[in-house]
Amino acid sequence: MPGQLFTNGVGWQRLRQQRPIPEIRYKQVILSNLYTLDWLDSMAGLSQSSDMPLSKAEHSPEIRLASVLVPVFWHQKDWHLLFIRRVVNTRDRHSGQVAFPGGRRDAEDKDSVATALREAREEIGLSSIEVEVLLQLDDYRTSSHYLVSPVVARVPWPYPYRAQPSEVDRIFSIPMSWLTDPANVDVRYRLINRGEEQVQTPVVYFEPYDGETLWGASARMTIAFLRALHKGELVLR
Repeated sequence: MPGQLFTNGVGWQRLRQQRPIPEIRYKQVILSNLYTLDWLDSMAGLSQSSDMPLSKAEHSPEIRLASVLVPVFWHQKDWHLLFIRRVVNTRDRHSGQVAFPGGRRDAEDKDSVATALREAREEIGLSSIEVEVLLQLDDYRTSSHYLVSPVVARVPWPYPYRAQPSEVDRIFSIPMSWLTDPANVDVRYRLINRGEEQVQTPVVYFEPYDGETLWGASARMTIAFLRALHKGELVLR
């Protein structure tokens, strides 16, 4: 299936020898120069660091810390972002949604990067020794009262990614050439419950890709990643 990332170990080793990953010259730079991102400055409703209006966020319950890994890899002459789809779980308000690998910070995690790497190991079988951390994006505050630190990292491809059955239904990727096309991005306003009130809130949606819809907080973090490219914090060339 398009975007599916599973491969067996033998195939991974063989393909890795045949298709070496492009060399990175600088620790905090991704190399390639493929995308036009000026539209990020003109589309209304894209810039937001919280699911809630600031007036509501300031009075929300105690915040909980979390991290996600924003994995990027080179494949078929394009950079790709790796995503998961969470399993359907009635106890999880984000069940069945497209997301980045990640979760709540544990007591033994020394920082946000440690949380992101641990969660990626648990959810998709990615060893931290295969990861090169590139950049930590600005924290994002979710409607479920998490303060999420997105950690951008270069990950290997091909690689024997394995979904953790109780948490992850699918592992897949979306090419950057598709994510950076403004025709695939929209901002829709939804009435969202905030305590006793309903608040009109802008929500970012990407068009469906390979049967998956990226929206909400993960879509916002994807936009933050694209902004980092646009501002030169990550340079693709």
